Amino acid sequence: MGKRIVILGGGESGVGAALLAKQKGYDVFVSDAGSLNERYRNELLQAGIEFEEGKHDVERILRADEIMKSPGIPEKVSLVKQIRAKGIPVISEMELAYRYKGNSRIIAITGSNGKTTTTALTYHICKTAGLDCALVGNIGYSFARQVMEDPRELYVAEISSFQLDDIHAFRADTAILTNITEDHLDRYDYQFENYIRSKFRVTMNQQENDNLIYCADDEVTMKYIGQELAIGFNIRANLLPISMKRELPNGAFIKDGDMYIRTGQEFTSMSVYDFALKGKHNQYNTMAACVAAATVDIRKEKIRDAVQNFRTLEHRMEPVATVRGVEFINDSKATNVNSTWYALESMTKPVVLILGGVDKGNDYSLLTEMAQEKVKTIICLGTDNQKIHDAFKGVVENIVDAASAVEAVHTAFHFAAKGDAVLLSPACASFDLFKNYEDRGNQFKKAVKEL
Repeated sequence: MGKRIVILGGGESGVGAALLAKQKGYDVFVSDAGSLNERYRNELLQAGIEFEEGKHDVERILRADEIMKSPGIPEKVSLVKQIRAKGIPVISEMELAYRYKGNSRIIAITGSNGKTTTTALTYHICKTAGLDCALVGNIGYSFARQVMEDPRELYVAEISSFQLDDIHAFRADTAILTNITEDHLDRYDYQFENYIRSKFRVTMNQQENDNLIYCADDEVTMKYIGQELAIGFNIRANLLPISMKRELPNGAFIKDGDMYIRTGQEFTSMSVYDFALKGKHNQYNTMAACVAAATVDIRKEKIRDAVQNFRTLEHRMEPVATVRGVEFINDSKATNVNSTWYALESMTKPVVLILGGVDKGNDYSLLTEMAQEKVKTIICLGTDNQKIHDAFKGVVENIVDAASAVEAVHTAFHFAAKGDAVLLSPACASFDLFKNYEDRGNQFKKAVKEL
């Protein structure tokens, strides 16, 4: 038999990794403490991959040559501690996919905020320019699954710090570090520096002809750029900073309403009034995406066109409206707990969360810490909400049921204060009350617009 790999976690990244590992001749075993979503269970059965759910066979797991850990599983779980104590190499899905990417190039995007938008926009520019590319990582397909099913010449990958924690050889041709704010400190022993070090790992293996795009206006990033001791390695990549505060010889900056980009000899400029994405944070995201596109030799006219006609992905963290200081966001595409976790991760305001629908054996405990930190009220939108009530009782102060999108929106608005956000990120399939997630998102948007 081939090398024994155990995959912890049977979500999108775990199953993607399992399918790729199986294709490459590994002896694969998938173990998930929760229950698997039906689609993933069927995929594993069809591929003839052994798996267990609802438990971990510790003895079998500890016989592995290598372990791929899902990014949702923290280091402090006793199983992970046992694995570390035994010295079994732990890799992330990114690392596994990287081994089999061939000559393809990678643009990797990480950071505390803005990474999903920056990733989506970078991909949009590359796709519009006609490159053979795929969108992978936390947004869209798992990287491993893409490499197995439909390899491309360029991967635009959104990567969380948890995935970076377990890379070893993974190397991006172009890396974007959007910014670093205090986030997930619970997973980093409440040491901000551990989290910062994690984020910088995106450039750890980069060489002189690779590029690192970062925000020169972000204090934390700037404090650590060039601090070899603090981050644990030398940064060798070509540095391409972005700024709104000062002119830069390389990278990108905005001055008097115009954005200037320079990577090497090429020089491009465009007006920020042409950016499809509004808001200051989106000007940073747009600059980063444009610089990344320039590093893969996309002509400036193509970049300009793509930036002007970009639309945020519908039903994926889609801003709907702000009503009396309450922001409404449609993330109806979040049909699993992981997606909702990422949605909450990106929120900076207090959240009224609309959750629920057809539960595919969800493990809501993955959301407890996030909910404790960010959610003040949960509105349950589904025909059977008991499991959500049980999971969040004592974690979130108000939990209320709603039987329709209109009722959910009105109830959420009632509980929200100025400066809060109402987030529809259900973590469930939609077919109890709606045709599909699009229908759910559209009904939500309609109800918000009628407020």
